[in-house]
Amino acid sequence: MEAMTPHPEPPELPANPGGEPGDCAAQAEVCRAIVAATTDAVIYADREGRIRLWNHGAEMLFGHRAADVLGASLDVIIPEHLRAAHWKGYDAALASGRLRLEGRPLTTRSMHKDGHKLYVDLGFGLVRDVHGNIAGAFATGRDCTARHASEVELRARVAALEAASKQPAAPGTGSPATPRGPAGA
Repeated sequence: MEAMTPHPEPPELPANPGGEPGDCAAQAEVCRAIVAATTDAVIYADREGRIRLWNHGAEMLFGHRAADVLGASLDVIIPEHLRAAHWKGYDAALASGRLRLEGRPLTTRSMHKDGHKLYVDLGFGLVRDVHGNIAGAFATGRDCTARHASEVELRARVAALEAASKQPAAPGTGSPATPRGPAGA
């Protein structure tokens, strides 16, 4: 397994992070520091779906080093059977300037570099250039595979209990009827 790069040290900020109101350069440095320091995945792709930003959190979540995916298609993290739906939604958002989920996070399937499936909570946004045109889209995400598996197991247990409670009661017991005697008798 290829070792990931260690978590980078965030850039040092001035004594007054963010500078004075309207100091865009200082605010940009704060933004860079936040993206570098967060453990959440932060990914930005241009209009063609090419990855242009891939932070350390994305490296840890998906297993791909930034150097290996910058310029590559988002397909590296999208399971093949979901790609058509993904690109349909991506293209629609870029064309309309609106997100279908309107800022609500989405739990979706993804895949790790080593091929194992992930469930990821993703939040999406659109990025506009200085002229107000859509330049691309970003996502922030975190692994929710364990939570998703627990929820699936819980739903299965609830369904089994509901099915058991719908069985007719055994006469005089108030409890579901249970088969008596040897199986098949």
